[in-house]
Amino acid sequence: MGIKRYTLLVCLFFVYHSSISQNTFYDTDTIREIRINFYNPDWDYILDSLYVLGNNDRILANLEIDGQIYDSVGVRYKGFSSVSVNRIKNPFNIKLDYIIDDQDHQGIDKLKLSNVIQDPSFIREVLSYEIYRKYMPASEANYANVYINDTLWGLYTNVEAVNKRFLINHFDTKYNPFFKCNPDNLNVIPGGENSNLSNTHGSDSSDYYPYYAIKSDYGWGSLYNLIDTLNNYTDSIHQSLNIDRALWMHALNYTLVNFDSYIGYSQNYYLYKDQANQWNPIIWDLNMSFGGFRLTDASQLYFNGFDIVQAQNMDPLVHYNLISVSPRPLLRNLFDNTRYRKMYLAHIRTITEENFSNLDYLLRGQSLQNLIDSSIQNDTNKFYSYSDFISNLTNQVSLVTSNCPGITQLMDARSTYLSGYKGYSGEPTISNISYLPQNLTLGSDLWINANISNAEYAMIRYRFGNNQRFKSKEMFDDGNHNDGIAGDGIYGCVITNCSNSIDYYLYADNDSAGTFSPKRAANEYYTIQTNISQGDLVINELMSNNINIISDNSGKYEDWIELYNTTSYPISTNGLYLSDTVSNFLKWRLPNHLIPANSYYTIWADEDGHQGENHANFKLSNLGETIILCNKDSTLIDSVIFPSQNSNISYGRTPNGTGTFAMLTPTFNANNNLTNSEREYEDPRLTNVFPNPFQNQIFIDSKEIYTIQDVYGKIIIKSNSMKVNTSSWSTGVYFVHLRNSNQVIKLVKID
Repeated sequence: MGIKRYTLLVCLFFVYHSSISQNTFYDTDTIREIRINFYNPDWDYILDSLYVLGNNDRILANLEIDGQIYDSVGVRYKGFSSVSVNRIKNPFNIKLDYIIDDQDHQGIDKLKLSNVIQDPSFIREVLSYEIYRKYMPASEANYANVYINDTLWGLYTNVEAVNKRFLINHFDTKYNPFFKCNPDNLNVIPGGENSNLSNTHGSDSSDYYPYYAIKSDYGWGSLYNLIDTLNNYTDSIHQSLNIDRALWMHALNYTLVNFDSYIGYSQNYYLYKDQANQWNPIIWDLNMSFGGFRLTDASQLYFNGFDIVQAQNMDPLVHYNLISVSPRPLLRNLFDNTRYRKMYLAHIRTITEENFSNLDYLLRGQSLQNLIDSSIQNDTNKFYSYSDFISNLTNQVSLVTSNCPGITQLMDARSTYLSGYKGYSGEPTISNISYLPQNLTLGSDLWINANISNAEYAMIRYRFGNNQRFKSKEMFDDGNHNDGIAGDGIYGCVITNCSNSIDYYLYADNDSAGTFSPKRAANEYYTIQTNISQGDLVINELMSNNINIISDNSGKYEDWIELYNTTSYPISTNGLYLSDTVSNFLKWRLPNHLIPANSYYTIWADEDGHQGENHANFKLSNLGETIILCNKDSTLIDSVIFPSQNSNISYGRTPNGTGTFAMLTPTFNANNNLTNSEREYEDPRLTNVFPNPFQNQIFIDSKEIYTIQDVYGKIIIKSNSMKVNTSSWSTGVYFVHLRNSNQVIKLVKID
């Protein structure tokens, strides 16, 4: 996942792990060369015409990236406000696999090239994304010199798309509900609500279609549940929303004066529901950060725009302290919680101290400016002069309808303002974090201690795997929590029934302010980890010749390996490895997934990590081979040598979890000891849906209640009947969902 962590091993050494990518396509210190060669010489007229018609069709081109050629890519304009038919330098959205399936560049199948129309400095977007990535998942971004039909078109920003590849990299899955919160028809009148997550449109999810664009196969009902909870049941919002991510997004937007966002017109962000069933906000479109966009509607004070002095001194609680004409429940309702406000202001302090009060941003801005200097001079289609480019890092530049503040002109003064803001300073200090016992064992109780001064409240937030939410537990300095003497500044608490891996961070506050350890929590955290013993986690079943028994989320019948937790405690796969090569035990690292007690976790052995976290980088041989499960120090946990495999037959332990291996009727994620009838009863999967495509009726073989939804998430039918009359249904795409499973089957009705 796109996070950082601190690892606290049993020997008490701290190890820092960084997720910053080096020498990738989006390396910020590299300018890419991208050449678009359109097949049709009238490409500009065609793209202009498609844009005027509101048509998102693409036209074909040959694409060259740093000398590597890709045929038959699809190109269209990107965005709305930055496009004009009277403009030479328009932004581009390029789809590499438009015609050729699975065509990509370093795993990237879509390019987003922005024309930098709103930024004389040329560095706002790249610099902002670099800062945002320190604290939450955000796109990578750099620069590209773009050529069209061998003519230099200019310098563009090259920003990573928030798509399924992004989701895999940061959330280890791509199949969950996913929305772009950017209305096609932006409502810019006072009271315009856009994608603000208010519930003013009613209780029917279809009423929210104009304000949110679904990017997944399903999820409208889940999105409305988030909206309903945020507006009506705020006390339980932590169950539905990743509070950490929401607070970081607000803190970043307010600190960097990025009002082209949720805090401005309620737009330019995504929502993704992760494996812990929490919605995560994802920021998008930072080209007008650092005061490039200065509109919001808090009490209508700033609806017509605020000046640079007001931007320097913008209250980070403006949408809480002042009533917004357009509701902002993701701000106001969260900030009704006093502790959340302190956490938010602690984030602002961290952002300010790590980037602005130390002038780190200025040094980085100068570095980017030097990097692109010659490209700016060579860009004859740029929207500003070279002197504007040189000046805007520090000084104001006049635009057609407004003034664009100098970045240092804005941020030096803003850093001073924020440093004096109530709630910014006076926070506790957290140090000397320790734990007992030193030799962590599965299922044991773990005492966490820390020196915390000037605190009135302290807590630990912890989880055992990435598919789990961080849980909160209060820490005490009362002499009763393994914390020494009451009032000595040593706080303690116990985590019971521990897994073999624990991620955690600490938080403390007083009447003045709050603080975290580590400061960037929960994008960074501490980890305590110990090895798994033989017999605790076993290779329970495998299948190397899966013709048509069970498919993965993409509908493909792939090899799979089933792991089984034999213990009464949860086991994390963090730091564990699977391999089919005896000379390399550490071939594929398992994700940090928590397997509950006496439960299963299945890995697809298909060499397709683009599908999600549980897809290994090797396949199984039908002729037989060795499978190895081990700790990160290569100590063996379990292994199996399997013989040649017949089609649609698995190889598994009998008795389940402990016995020797034998050929079996597959029991995917189920007990190997079951009889055939028991297997049918216990496994609620959809075993067959036919015909597909269908016309007037379909047959659904399921032992469980299912729902069928249309592409907008509207429930068409809820039933467990085998035969479904579809004669009245419109042609198009539908989805079958099981009540107690993540399984989804796509259906198509034809004429």
